Amino acid sequence: MRLAVIGAGQIVADFLPHASAVPGLELAAISGRPARIQHLEALQKQFGIERVYTDLDDCLADASVDTVWVALPNSLHYEASRKALEAGKHVICEKPFVLEASELEELRELATARELILVEAITTQYLANYRWITEHLDLVGNVKLIQSDYSQYSSRYDAFREGTVLPAFDPAQGGGALMDLGIYAIHFVVGLLGRPHAVSYTPNLQRGVDTSGVLVLDYGETTAVCVCAKDSDGPIRSKIQGEDGWIVVDGSPNVMASVEYATRGSAPERVDLTEHPHRMIEEFLEFERIIREHDTAERDRRLDHSADVLSVVTAARAATASATQKETA
Repeated sequence: MRLAVIGAGQIVADFLPHASAVPGLELAAISGRPARIQHLEALQKQFGIERVYTDLDDCLADASVDTVWVALPNSLHYEASRKALEAGKHVICEKPFVLEASELEELRELATARELILVEAITTQYLANYRWITEHLDLVGNVKLIQSDYSQYSSRYDAFREGTVLPAFDPAQGGGALMDLGIYAIHFVVGLLGRPHAVSYTPNLQRGVDTSGVLVLDYGETTAVCVCAKDSDGPIRSKIQGEDGWIVVDGSPNVMASVEYATRGSAPERVDLTEHPHRMIEEFLEFERIIREHDTAERDRRLDHSADVLSVVTAARAATASATQKETA
């Protein structure tokens, strides 16, 4: 997998120091805005990236690149992914995949027609501890309640309070608590139970963006609650309650350092199958495999899951839009 990194933000800086832990991954290029050329060249030198581009089209025309990792602000995911697929590149796109169901449908059609791999980068789905939960969910019997919380006081929230609206808090750019942090909780739940029957979202709105909120997913006999916040914090965990036991993950649903569980009448036990200390390595190991083996069946399974998640996100964003209209009326 000869990778072009599209973007040079926080998530890129987080991953690049660990990229060498993925056998078969070669850092062929990095692309960013002309204004960030010095930063791009610094990353190139530090991590041995072969080429630097300040024009996306030039990067996508590089014949030595076979895969791109779209790590841009949320609102730019669709356009960059579409261009990459049209250029014949496999695409790994950061979460949240895209903002509209029609965009995902179009990207999927492109990838299928051109026999390319297209996947959403969402660490939750690829962590070994999460896989253990999916394989052992029956330990708790009939699942009654799932609670998944990701609340983190944003480093950008103080600026937002003072009037500076950065992309993380700009609804026009797909910002807000749901799209930034809540998306992990949604993936956690939907990966276990699939698409819910009904969705409701109650956001705390400030200037038209959800700085925190509570999402409820109705599965009939099971109710899931996802809490997300960028304006406040507190203990973070995910909990699954069933008639015969429970499963708890302490910490955010995008890391899941360990799992604790107990069945009725037994003492709690702890499981930790973590394969690498950095949360992003397990997903990139799988991306490299999928691309190397051209595993289109796994691509399609992952895209089905992403579509289910996007259906939840679409319903929740509609609720936010409705609440915003009431707020400004």
